[in-house]
Amino acid sequence: MNTKILMTSSALFLGIIGTLLSFAPNEIIDYLNVESNIITILFLKIMSALYWGFGILNWMAKGTLIGGIYNRPIAIGNLMHFGVGAIALVKVVSSIQEHSEIIISLTIVYVIFALLFAYVFRTNPTKTEK
Repeated sequence: MNTKILMTSSALFLGIIGTLLSFAPNEIIDYLNVESNIITILFLKIMSALYWGFGILNWMAKGTLIGGIYNRPIAIGNLMHFGVGAIALVKVVSSIQEHSEIIISLTIVYVIFALLFAYVFRTNPTKTEK
């Protein structure tokens, strides 16, 4: 599997979410009908930093071999993030009433990334010719 495409797409996905959380926390809170206070905004901004950090990590590792014993911490970190996120989203998707289109979209993306990173984690990488 060419992990460069996987790492680039996950980096862009995480970067977009991080940017939205960083620059539009009040708008996200209003759209989701969540109580707006300083703690909620703080949590969204901290989540933004987490998404940005993971996105930058994936962007910088996109050109390296990933899988098997190579860059195992990056592979397992991504697998844990997307795997646990996918499980949490799958649990919520059937009971969500409002904004179900957002939750369903995020669930699909998270499940796809979880499956791809599980595959990368379990297989040995092959070097592709450039």
